[in-house]
Amino acid sequence: MSARSTAARYARLSWFLGGVGLHRLTAYRLDFLLGAGAFLVRVGVQTAVVGLVFRQVPVVGGWSYHEVVFLLGFSLLPRGLDHLFTDQLWELSRKLVQRGEFYRHLVRPVSPLFSLLSERFLHPDGFGELIVGVALVGWSGSHLDLDLTATQWALAPLFVLCGALIHSAVKLLFASLSFWTVTSLPAMYAANQVSEFTSYPLDIYHPTLRALLTWVLPFAFTSYVPCAYLLTGDTGLVVWLPVVTAGAVALALVVWRRGLTIHDTTGS
Repeated sequence: MSARSTAARYARLSWFLGGVGLHRLTAYRLDFLLGAGAFLVRVGVQTAVVGLVFRQVPVVGGWSYHEVVFLLGFSLLPRGLDHLFTDQLWELSRKLVQRGEFYRHLVRPVSPLFSLLSERFLHPDGFGELIVGVALVGWSGSHLDLDLTATQWALAPLFVLCGALIHSAVKLLFASLSFWTVTSLPAMYAANQVSEFTSYPLDIYHPTLRALLTWVLPFAFTSYVPCAYLLTGDTGLVVWLPVVTAGAVALALVVWRRGLTIHDTTGS
């Protein structure tokens, strides 16, 4: 089968499974509403905390109130896009290897990774993050009188896509550790919590934490780096975004494939 026909096949499967995911949302509306409500409360608290801080000081780390809200909103966009398609990785880290349930993904006539992810396409929380993220970015951008260049407008969707790939790569890497450790949920949860730091300006953190968020767990490239470019035109780090994204995805896939080999030969 050629690469083009394989890509077309997976595109058709993704379209079909996306429809299944939307049908699931309509079938379990209460679950969706409860999840959306909890998410709105969390983001509401985050936004309120930002507002309380700026009632005391006019600037935090060189960022104004509306700039921080812009950063907070933008950070939700790649997170939401990632959430729509890769939430099933949490199940891999939590129980699939531990309970011996992962083998079903090895016998299906598709890529094991696609088989795993497709069980939870279009997770409802992702829609909430995207909607709220767009609203916060639009609202704060209007107050900032943000006037993006044509290049910035063209790059903005690519920034969101690269950010989503980085989130997905980090999740895949830590979820894949379960092939060696049986369960990797604590490590994956810790990495996810670390990503929350990039909802705020990195300038307020210690240099060690900034380095960690930039070059070790590169969540800075999902929100802070793109926003610094969109708000100020600073290209200092944004030029590294494609390299960091490609490197994160490549590393995660290497660990995933190695994990498949280990899992396939243990018979556990």
